[in-house]
Amino acid sequence: MKKLNKRSYFFDNGICFECQQCGFCCTGSPGTIYVDKSEVSSIAKFLKIPVTNFKEKYLYPFKNSYSIREHSDGRCFFYKDGCKIYSVRPGQCSSYPFWFTNLRSEKKWKSVSKECRGIGQGRLHSKKKIQFLIIISINLNPITLLLLFFLLKIINSI
Repeated sequence: MKKLNKRSYFFDNGICFECQQCGFCCTGSPGTIYVDKSEVSSIAKFLKIPVTNFKEKYLYPFKNSYSIREHSDGRCFFYKDGCKIYSVRPGQCSSYPFWFTNLRSEKKWKSVSKECRGIGQGRLHSKKKIQFLIIISINLNPITLLLLFFLLKIINSI
């Protein structure tokens, strides 16, 4: 991580972002909406349904955990005029647009910026926080991911 901090990036001065719940990242081509095992119970509790029902109705097995099912048009089951589980959305969702694939180059970032209305809005996210979100977005093992999630909560509160 020390090498990453010393390297220069196009986001060295940070990036402003605030989710507008526009649905760009929740709709479109089908994909994987990774849900870590540690996130399942909080989403089920939020929806006020038993974990087993939540898994059966909304998830399918993926790697060492789950993915949220999508409608045939690629839209997340929880997206309809905004995210229905926004306050407990998975780490993959809360780390968007700060995904490794989006930040590999300034050209790619500019392309994503044309579609995601939240980029350039809201508060400034520091280089350190962006690097942290990149780490979350690459789906580390569940224990590491959980620790990083709690660190993100702490960083957000500062």
